[in-house]
Amino acid sequence: MSKRRILVGVADAKVSNDPRDVLVTCSLGSCIGVCLYDPAIHVGGMLHYQLPDSKMDTARAKETPFMFADSGMEVLIEKLLSMGANKKRMQVKIAGAATMDTGTKGFDIGKRNHLAIRGILWKKGMFIDAEDVGGTSPRSIYMSIADGTVTVRTDGFEKNL
Repeated sequence: MSKRRILVGVADAKVSNDPRDVLVTCSLGSCIGVCLYDPAIHVGGMLHYQLPDSKMDTARAKETPFMFADSGMEVLIEKLLSMGANKKRMQVKIAGAATMDTGTKGFDIGKRNHLAIRGILWKKGMFIDAEDVGGTSPRSIYMSIADGTVTVRTDGFEKNL
């Protein structure tokens, strides 16, 4: 069975229930990639968000909900539930939140993004099963819809979460 890569861009999300699919997002710096997967029905989704809170720019959040952790997760979870996923079964794996040498010093968007996703998930009764966050290097993540495996690549190294 040949694999099919589905690219998740910046401020984007994708879902699938096709075991041939691998959801991929690249260049996660201070952004966070969130992988949700229901192993019982082999459905998963990936979100690549840039900013922690849609209240920062409500007009933009309406246009591009996946730019923000809160609005992006709301849309992604609803889509997965509509495909038959169960919130209580969903595995949650995240990567990103690096400290990058761009932007205003002290803004620390990576840490703020990490705190935001933890709070959002906690309020939904969901918890992070595995994460690869922080540091100073960008990451790429790959999620197999066949079995939910999440692979992180950074600095030429690869590991499964």
